[in-house]
Amino acid sequence: MTRYVVDASVAIKWYLPEEYSDYAERLLSPSVELLCPDLLFSEIGNTLWKYISRSECPYDKAMKILHELQSNILHIYGSALLATDALYIACRTKRTFYDSLYVALATRAACRLVTADLKLYNALKATSMKKYMLWIADIPG
Repeated sequence: MTRYVVDASVAIKWYLPEEYSDYAERLLSPSVELLCPDLLFSEIGNTLWKYISRSECPYDKAMKILHELQSNILHIYGSALLATDALYIACRTKRTFYDSLYVALATRAACRLVTADLKLYNALKATSMKKYMLWIADIPG
């Protein structure tokens, strides 16, 4: 079984049509184990709020998305357990603490973080964290 950490930029693509949604769907396979920090729900909630406020997603659909995300497709890790590693990574790479929570989980789980956040990916691909990063379009099909 292949394990990946997913961030909110990937998870939202399972539910709303965005660029790279077809790549994100590759992760929804029984042969893939998906991990995330609990922060993912705050980020997805905020993204859904933006979609609702722009009338691009009805409230009922947004609620359904949140409920589906809470199902068993994700193995959720508490941010408190990742905080010291995330702060170290954030200071070392000059990335936000929030982004670094995902990277910290990938390092702890010895797997790769799949992201569609180009700023994050580009910032880390030239560092020692590169081995933990996977651009969404590079997910094996």
